Amino acid sequence: MKRYCLTVDLVNDPEMISEYEGYHKQIRPEIEKSIRDAGITVMDIYRLGNRLFMIMETEDDFSFEKKAEMDAANEKVQEWEQLMWKYQQALPEAKPGEKWVLMNQIFAL
Repeated sequence: MKRYCLTVDLVNDPEMISEYEGYHKQIRPEIEKSIRDAGITVMDIYRLGNRLFMIMETEDDFSFEKKAEMDAANEKVQEWEQLMWKYQQALPEAKPGEKWVLMNQIFAL
């Protein structure tokens, strides 16, 4: 098992944040399937204000590159990502076009 932590900001608008959370109360089945098919076994998203924090646990052979290829070939995932981008905003540290930014672990107990 591998664990990754990522972060992104939402547009700082209470109505848009509420809509975003609404989409995540029960995600579309094809989106859940694509997440699981990529080797992600656990995905939790937390919010404080407009900052999101995601914890992912994956199978040992998971790779972001493979997931990106799978997502690019999946029309439903592309529709979902385009919709979610309406609510998300890139962090200053993000590369062009990058949404969720991988965080570096600085402590473990």
